[in-house]
Amino acid sequence: RLDSNALLCDCDLMWLAELLKSYAEQGSIQTAATCEAPPELHGRSIATLTAQDFNCERPRITSEPQDVDVLLGNTVYFTCRAEGNPKPAIIWLHNNNEIDMKDDSRLNLLQDGTLMIQNTKESDKGVYQCMAKNIAGEVKTQEAVLRYFGTPSKPTFVIQPHNTEVLIGESVTLECGVSGHPHPRISWTLGTGSPLPQDARFAITSSGGLFIQNVTFSDQGQYNCNASNVEGSIQATARIIVQDSPRFVLIPTDQTVTEGQSVDFPCSAEGHPPPVITWTRAAGGPLPTDRRHSILSTGTLRVLRVALHDQGQYECHAISAIGVKTLPVQLSVTPRVIPVFLHPPQDVVAETGQDVAITCSAQGDPRPTITWVKEGIQITESGKFHISQDGTLSIQDLGVADQGRYECIARNPFGFTSSTMQLTITATDVGRSGDTFVATSLREAISSVDHAINSTRTELFSKRPKTPNDLLALFRYPRDPYTIETARAGEIFERTLQLIQEHVQQGLIVDMNVTGYRYNDLVSPHYLTMIANLSGCSAHRRTPNCSDICFHQKYRTHDGSCNNLQHPMWGASLTAFQRLLKPAYQNGFNLPRGFSLAEDARDLPLPLPRLVSTAMVGTETITPDDQFTHMLMQWGQFLDHDMDQTVAAISMSRFSDGAPCSQVCSNDPPCFSVMVPANDPRVRNGRCMFFVRSSPVCGSGMTSLLMNSVYAREQINHLTSYIDASNVYGSTEQESRELRDLSGQQGLLKRGQVVPGSGKHLLPFAVGPPTECMRDENESPVPCFLAGDHRANEQLGLTAMHTLWFREHNRIATQLSALNPHWDGDLLYHEARKIVGAQMQHISYAQWLPKVLGEAGMKMLGEYKGYDPNVNAGILNAFATAAFRFGHTLINPILYRLNETFQPIHQGHIPLHKAFFSPFRITQEGGIDPLLRGLFGVAGKMRVPSELLNMELTEKLFSMAHSVSLDLAAINIQRGRDHGIPPYNDFRVFCNLSSAQEFEDLRNEIKNLEIREKLRSLYGTTKNIDLFPALMVEDLVPGTRVGPTLMCLLTTQFRRLRDGDRFWYENPGVFTPAQLTQIRQTSLARVICDNSDHIQQLQSDVFRVASYPQGMVGCEEIPMVDLRLWQDCCDDCQTRGQFRALSQRFRGKRSPGFSYPEENPAK
Repeated sequence: RLDSNALLCDCDLMWLAELLKSYAEQGSIQTAATCEAPPELHGRSIATLTAQDFNCERPRITSEPQDVDVLLGNTVYFTCRAEGNPKPAIIWLHNNNEIDMKDDSRLNLLQDGTLMIQNTKESDKGVYQCMAKNIAGEVKTQEAVLRYFGTPSKPTFVIQPHNTEVLIGESVTLECGVSGHPHPRISWTLGTGSPLPQDARFAITSSGGLFIQNVTFSDQGQYNCNASNVEGSIQATARIIVQDSPRFVLIPTDQTVTEGQSVDFPCSAEGHPPPVITWTRAAGGPLPTDRRHSILSTGTLRVLRVALHDQGQYECHAISAIGVKTLPVQLSVTPRVIPVFLHPPQDVVAETGQDVAITCSAQGDPRPTITWVKEGIQITESGKFHISQDGTLSIQDLGVADQGRYECIARNPFGFTSSTMQLTITATDVGRSGDTFVATSLREAISSVDHAINSTRTELFSKRPKTPNDLLALFRYPRDPYTIETARAGEIFERTLQLIQEHVQQGLIVDMNVTGYRYNDLVSPHYLTMIANLSGCSAHRRTPNCSDICFHQKYRTHDGSCNNLQHPMWGASLTAFQRLLKPAYQNGFNLPRGFSLAEDARDLPLPLPRLVSTAMVGTETITPDDQFTHMLMQWGQFLDHDMDQTVAAISMSRFSDGAPCSQVCSNDPPCFSVMVPANDPRVRNGRCMFFVRSSPVCGSGMTSLLMNSVYAREQINHLTSYIDASNVYGSTEQESRELRDLSGQQGLLKRGQVVPGSGKHLLPFAVGPPTECMRDENESPVPCFLAGDHRANEQLGLTAMHTLWFREHNRIATQLSALNPHWDGDLLYHEARKIVGAQMQHISYAQWLPKVLGEAGMKMLGEYKGYDPNVNAGILNAFATAAFRFGHTLINPILYRLNETFQPIHQGHIPLHKAFFSPFRITQEGGIDPLLRGLFGVAGKMRVPSELLNMELTEKLFSMAHSVSLDLAAINIQRGRDHGIPPYNDFRVFCNLSSAQEFEDLRNEIKNLEIREKLRSLYGTTKNIDLFPALMVEDLVPGTRVGPTLMCLLTTQFRRLRDGDRFWYENPGVFTPAQLTQIRQTSLARVICDNSDHIQQLQSDVFRVASYPQGMVGCEEIPMVDLRLWQDCCDDCQTRGQFRALSQRFRGKRSPGFSYPEENPAK
């Protein structure tokens, strides 16, 4: 306690007040000290007093030190006097450091504050400053410099410049004080060493500092203070950091969006230091925490799926240490408007041969696009159908085929609305101008078509193929009589109509070309029926007998019929391809787009397919796929040959005069030559490449036997659509019988020669006339191999796959026979066939498709939910003709052939053009193993949008001496037009991508501007782009090997193939659960282990790139399918397993329409 002392509260006691205050704050001591004097403070607690109460006074300087020049060893005095209350203490600084007098006896502080330095030394040089300090504050004098004369000395820094921050537009000084003798000269340079800018804003102060006024950003950087005299020079560096308050560079603008859309408000600012961007609602309210509002790293505010309550003001703030700037912005939200019809379509009744326009208009925001659908198939622009801007559907030349329900769909991003109408066609008995010419035209058509077919057959089968054209023709020519009869009927039907039209035109003065082809208006309906009957159309409509349910519940037919018991012909061989969109023919009936250049003047002509190929498709460069092997391509081709093959033309000669298509370069049916542009980079000696149209199927889609209407041309799929291993077993009963070894009761397929060393068999050789495999007398006279698909010899990799799977069937049948000795040959054959088909399905969907479609595509494909009898598993025309041909972009130009250590075999690798139709290379050059190792041991070709088909395919397809090689890309484009495949844009609409009005609208799917510009220069309008090249140049969806439209088409097809197949391997009841578990053990690696000649080392997933030997495993490590689960466990097995009784009964019940005619093809 201090209150017993009489305290005089003057300035000398202020320390006590400070002490007591600090104690009180810490709570460590309670005091009761009060003042006694002076009278005005009497009784006050000392802890409550302030500096003013104590009557303290800050120090003030009354006498300042001055610069001094001195000789070494002399004494120097620096004076300093100060006043204040309490009396201030004097402290001296030397070069900004406090001087401690105790350290050096030469230094003394005199009573009045003067600093005395005796016996001066070199180290005493520099800047001196006096500081006066008391409890009320402190103050410094000006700086004084101690210099030496007489003795020369190098410059030394008294004050060094420091890094300094300055706001833009303000002034800054970099101090620089130096001593030395003689007195050093100070100069300033930029950090780079170059002189200061010639700018009035820069000046050097009297003390040597650098002064810059009105600072700009360009002033930021390093500056050097250089001091020199005769004794030497020194340099010091400092930075000027120019700071600036935030300034907006990207200013957000008010936006109006429709509810449900997303919106971005870009906002960015600059400044020094760089500002941070934040966003708030108006008046600083926080953004909602609903995950729809986010601030991107660029500063942009993104609002996803905008809701009506998001409307209002938002503020963008740019914040830095220097300050904050704010900008307001307004978001307005308009409610979404789904389309509504203004004029829904009305039912219409019209007569055959007329034209009709059906109105359908809708409004919505954004404005809806209108599409039309007939019975589930989207209508596309063609010579028959036209959809105007306002949605009106026009149909030309009505026939009974056009009758039915039409649906008008108005769609915008918020939804769609649809309305249907019925179009009824009445057939009138009015005679038509062509009726009188029916009989003569039909006779002429039959004779000219048969003449052309016969000359083709003589030409093809009487000699070795001489040119790539012969090779392609022979390779694709249908061999069985039923196919030829079907195709012949279609050709005669179309040819008859064409001849009638020509006859009518000759008798008219008016040129009918103006009105286009009007076949329904040309001939009366009952005459159309007559033409259909006499041409053979009506006779070739199969109605299979599916009554033997014991067989059909368990096994597939070879031709795919009776899979769907309600629609027995769905997916069957020799039926028309399916359509997603109505075909786009130039005349709405059968002419390809771009068939004649005298097209509708409004449209731009289509580019020549060969020109598109050379400009966009052909490539010499190859980018290897870093993930997948060449087997990815090879499985794709093998799988494709299980699903589709278009029936080619049965005549390679013109119907009009029998001249061969390969020689005439014309578009007379069935020729449709690929014209070669004038300045083609390769083809100099020919005007065209050989191309013949695919055979038509007459009256496709027809339900009645009366063919009283004209149907758009459809093409025929030679194979069953289902993934059923038809490439091993054939697609007709007749083919399957030719392939089976019926001599024993083992259920085997016919075998060819034995491979020495492995004891395994090659495929059997085909018998019959000379084939495409014996084209060159100089090479070995080895005929083609015989397999379930006659394209097996097309190239050696494919032949190797066929060999593997034919062996796999025989391996399984032999094992089943050992497990079930009581089974007869038919039962063994069908059970083995069923397992092989399931293995192919499993490999395709569980191991191959996920690599092609990636995670995104497999999600789009969806899980398997069981068999759906309402799904037609037929192959889509666009899939066979364009989409699945994407595999051509994966083909390497070389087939690699590797030995056991994955080194080239001594015969070497083989360029692709030498691997076409060359079975002798398997019999004489090491068998299938080197080829298989070349498929799984080598990286595949990556599809890069600028590297599509290798030149081996575009310039050397089926190459032979002295003739024009074919171009696969040009053929693909021409085939798309031949099949009436609608343009790319229509498929974009089908796949829910935007409709591209301008080439710029393709930028999301085709990012490469150069490719878009190529498309523009070739096609001129987005409406014309062919499907195949567009699918090939789309950017790959990340993690896949396909673009968005291609992904949509592939998933659509593969979903239908799975869900519409009653015998799909995962469909409950097809296999027992235990058998299904075994089927799921299947891998292509295991099939190779079991059926190659000697392969023992490979990767467990042969589609993935792996290196030898570390990426490989031994065959013993790869899981097998345990066939013991197919063993009969029963007492009466001996009688139960006789399949023959079942087979005989099954064969006896078959209808004539279901069996193929055995008679010879028409002469």
